[in-house]
Amino acid sequence: MNLKNKNIIITGSTRGIGKELAISCLKNEANIIIHGTNQEKVDTLVNELKKQYKTKIYGFACDISNNEDCLNFLKNSISSLEKIDVLINNAGITADNLLLRMKEEQWTSVINTNLNSVFYLTKGISRHFLKNKAGKIINISSVVGVMGNAGQSNYAASKAGIIGFTKSIAKELGSKGITCNAIAPGFISTDMIKSLPDEYINNIIDSIPIKRLGTTDDVSNIAMFLASDKANYITGQTISVDGGMNM
Repeated sequence: MNLKNKNIIITGSTRGIGKELAISCLKNEANIIIHGTNQEKVDTLVNELKKQYKTKIYGFACDISNNEDCLNFLKNSISSLEKIDVLINNAGITADNLLLRMKEEQWTSVINTNLNSVFYLTKGISRHFLKNKAGKIINISSVVGVMGNAGQSNYAASKAGIIGFTKSIAKELGSKGITCNAIAPGFISTDMIKSLPDEYINNIIDSIPIKRLGTTDDVSNIAMFLASDKANYITGQTISVDGGMNM
């Protein structure tokens, strides 16, 4: 997809799916903002990427579960690139436990990071998009937000909330030239998944019609399409990238 001269923010982009999203944006000639929770790690990745790609690359650390931090992050991002075309809300955490054993902190930390951050950042960027009469918001949800999963009620609630939020924002802002879509990845081969026991991973693969884990490329390919002008007439959608788990 041609993203030349597009300016894109990707949250949670120092590792995993987020890092692959950032690299895919750069391969498609976009300028990007890297985000993480640790400025040193952000700077290390920015410097690494600058050696390989010629477009503009900036990076800022912030606590996206905090509204004020989110607004400062957006201010710094807009100041660096002057204009933002696409916001990809990717950052997320897990704190798995069965409901009866789940602590309040496990619930609130996941909701604050995964869902509240999407509210803070989307609301924060909206005035900028409205001023430009254009903008794209891509929210990374999860197949767990569609299907649910035992031991992940907090994570499932946050990711299901993202889907409802996406549809609502698409209806609110569509007439202003702003689109909002969600991607619901299934089980993607990242370091987090690879750390699970082989038996657990094999059971997951058995439940997937395509019979393999997804790759970060599988997710980023859809994100690049949604970020491009080829997706200008698509909004309010949740696209599952899960090998057929959700059907």
